[in-house]
Amino acid sequence: MNILFVASECSPFVKTGGLADVIGSVPKALEQLDHTIKILLPAYPELKGWLKHGDVLLEMEELFGGPARVLAVRAKGLNLLLLDAPHLYDRNGSIYLDEEGFDWEDNPIRFGALSLIGAKIGLDGIGGWKPDIVHAHDWQAGLVPVYMKQSGRQAPPSIMTIHNIAFQGLFDGGVVETLGLSHDMFNPDGFEYWGHAGFLKGGLAYADKITTVSPTYAHELLTPEFGMGLEGLLKSRKSDLIGILNGIDLSVWDPQEDPALSKTYSPKSLKRKVANRQWLEQEFGLVSNPEAPLFGLVSRLTTQKGVDLLLEILPTIIERGARLVVLGAGDKKFEEAFTQAASSSPDHIGVKVGYSEDLAHSIQGGADAILVPSRFEPCGLTQLYGLRYGTIPVVAHTGGLADTVIDANAAALATKCATGIQFAPTTVEALELAIHRTCDLFLDSKRWKTMMRRAMTQEVGWNLSAELYADLYESLV
Repeated sequence: MNILFVASECSPFVKTGGLADVIGSVPKALEQLDHTIKILLPAYPELKGWLKHGDVLLEMEELFGGPARVLAVRAKGLNLLLLDAPHLYDRNGSIYLDEEGFDWEDNPIRFGALSLIGAKIGLDGIGGWKPDIVHAHDWQAGLVPVYMKQSGRQAPPSIMTIHNIAFQGLFDGGVVETLGLSHDMFNPDGFEYWGHAGFLKGGLAYADKITTVSPTYAHELLTPEFGMGLEGLLKSRKSDLIGILNGIDLSVWDPQEDPALSKTYSPKSLKRKVANRQWLEQEFGLVSNPEAPLFGLVSRLTTQKGVDLLLEILPTIIERGARLVVLGAGDKKFEEAFTQAASSSPDHIGVKVGYSEDLAHSIQGGADAILVPSRFEPCGLTQLYGLRYGTIPVVAHTGGLADTVIDANAAALATKCATGIQFAPTTVEALELAIHRTCDLFLDSKRWKTMMRRAMTQEVGWNLSAELYADLYESLV
């Protein structure tokens, strides 16, 4: 079966979050099931070097203010369709933000163009290849089903995946005219949201099926607490909403082969993991304490991720003799707060503001436990990396965190199936108790190692989820 993915980012080429990791890995798993996946992706500066290796399949004299073309290239094991429109994508800054950290003013045009070309390929095919399914990801591709619907033509079935409903792509209603969208569909039953054009809402209204990235998150989205204003629409489409758990690329995240680690290790050689903790302690200038765990946090520093709760319980971590390393960026107030905490307690807290893929791997390999105290988490990949590396996840009971981590309660410990620590509700008190539980378990060396081994043997790849996607595709055609 031929499947077109439309997305705004894809690892390892361009990444701002977990969306890129998913787009860069699930097509490989689907190809193992004999499906052909092509990914339509903007040709940002990070991808310009691949254009010289590509074949031009489509040329347009004008696409919202300038010329554009689509080139096909096989890169890093993926089939890419690169939308080369320099006036839209070839610029400094990040893919969504300018150099001062503000949204690009023409983001609705940039991603409206991506959606328009995605719909065109869905309807007409490209280079002799035509998709049987069009799969749009997040708000940046949300108008793909809208454009296909308004064409009035026979279109392939479409799927809209919500990776995080907090990001909806809401823009001034004036973009309807600019993007050539149908005014007949700009209404509360379509892509209109309180006078704004809602890119994600459009995808949810007109796609044939809706998926999200964990079963629990699919249920949570039907409630006002998590639905972010779209719970009514999602309730009306409840029969078309499916939660399929994310996986990770096991060839990239593998403690037995990872070049970022000081020493590679396996469930049978856990003693080798200690060398990675020692490296991490030296890298962040922390004291060594084999009697207390080294916690890691690799995260966007935002309220959604619960980092404000973590800041509140830093004294508890220090009192228990534990240590914490932080890698992330986000709200300036949180960056400054963690930096100040590291300055005040340099033996116990280490912080690096920003992001480094190698350091993220090193933290997963060197920490004893990885913290994910999110208020909501559609799926979460950090805890999956932790499981893979035997770095015990300490997670809030929400979304994909609830679906992937088995809490170390008495029954789970007795049957040796525990893989981490869950806490609820998402409060300072509950997180503090989780820290105490983790520190207490760490002192029980035998049980801790049993948890590590169990975590490392848990299925966290794409095999099962890819089969579920394949079943969904086949049900639609």
